[in-house]
Amino acid sequence: MTSNLLVILSDEHQSRAMGCAGHPLVQTPKLDALAARGTRFTNAYTPSPICVPARASFATGRYVHQTRMWDNAMPYDGSIPGWGHALQSRGVPVESIGKLHYRAEEDPAGFDVEHIPMMVAGGVGMVWASIRREDERVGGTTRMLGDYIGPGHSKYTDYDTAVTSRTVRWLHDHAKSEHPWCLYVGLVAPHFPLVVPQEFYDLYPHDRLPDAKLHPRDGHPRHPWVEKQNAIMDSEASFKSEEERLAAMASYFGLCTWLDHNLGLILGALEKTGLSETTTVIYSSDHGDNVGVRGLWGKSNLYQESTAVPLIMAGPGIDTGTCDTPVSLIDLSATIAAHFEVDLNGAEDAESLYSIAARREDPERPVFSEYHAAGAVSGAFMLRIGRWKYHHYVGFQPELYDLDSDPEETKDLAADPEYAETLARMEAALRARIDPEAVDAQAFTDQAALIKRHGGRQAALSLGAPGATPPPSLEKT
Repeated sequence: MTSNLLVILSDEHQSRAMGCAGHPLVQTPKLDALAARGTRFTNAYTPSPICVPARASFATGRYVHQTRMWDNAMPYDGSIPGWGHALQSRGVPVESIGKLHYRAEEDPAGFDVEHIPMMVAGGVGMVWASIRREDERVGGTTRMLGDYIGPGHSKYTDYDTAVTSRTVRWLHDHAKSEHPWCLYVGLVAPHFPLVVPQEFYDLYPHDRLPDAKLHPRDGHPRHPWVEKQNAIMDSEASFKSEEERLAAMASYFGLCTWLDHNLGLILGALEKTGLSETTTVIYSSDHGDNVGVRGLWGKSNLYQESTAVPLIMAGPGIDTGTCDTPVSLIDLSATIAAHFEVDLNGAEDAESLYSIAARREDPERPVFSEYHAAGAVSGAFMLRIGRWKYHHYVGFQPELYDLDSDPEETKDLAADPEYAETLARMEAALRARIDPEAVDAQAFTDQAALIKRHGGRQAALSLGAPGATPPPSLEKT
């Protein structure tokens, strides 16, 4: 009999920020225990390092250039069939609780019921960030990370509490269900604002926090594309003091443990209801966070901190250990469909994690990510094949990293003649997959049409949340 499936997706969780991933400081005992009884995919990536495009890709199993949902003003609306629709077509009960970051609750997004869903602001999202051309864009007027950083409570921590509570109730209500079900749960942490309950903040004293890696002030210049991208929302420059920068790091790590705490309550409910024996659990996140590396905060670039995501799968029949084969969130999409023995049509590059884990390690399996959103003056594309990670920026020089010898991406090899052949091979592999210039042009064309529909540049500048998307009202929860 097919088991139930519980999919938990957090927001902005850096893949390294877990004890089971070897982080020397971050405490995630519940995630560590989940990994210990299942498979942890050590090389998992997002199809796009920003919320809305990543989630549209996750919903459909297709890349951003295929969905043409390029940025945070182009949310998923159910018009492209996804894994939810595939499950519904087979009569599998499928519901969601929490953050979706789709367009609107009334859209047919593939869920029978959406409980307290968080959608894009006003059903339109961050239209202002679709204005990307360097001579047209403007910087935000508010600090992206939030006005206050440090211990306390925010609307996001309140929302995660409500999502967790609703999930626990849902599991109790469905403990005796006669049919296998799929439940998707969207938690917000560790996404900014960087505010976390005091007990979790206190786990990370400032004198124990790591030094900033590759910081420009220490003589590590940023890539020109990254410098231009960061200029429109330079969070590092907005810190009031070094103490506040450390508070931001402590808060982010604290939010990782807060996330772990809530996941523990959900997994505890599985145990109490007796569902743990008949339920497969998959945990991942939509993208990572730089957490001060290179002087960058948030996501929105191609480095490991931003594009790599945690991915753990545990449940009946799941082997224990790790799988090092590179995978993507689009593979998670295929996995949800495969779990219920249905096809995810249109997801040609996606493969079930069950199949990937069952065969021998495949280190050469390509993974791909792309970015066409806030701050990007041109399209950026990442391709990883084996040890090599290639970054292609339209109109700028590329980057090349050897993750075997340099997992922290400290040395760009693109300009080194010794690696010219490897660089050419990686570019050829990328161009065999997509035409980066054509994709870049399509993104700008679609965004220009979006801006025009909203009344032009001046009108677009005022549309959408300036930073974190506001959560829904919790009055009826």
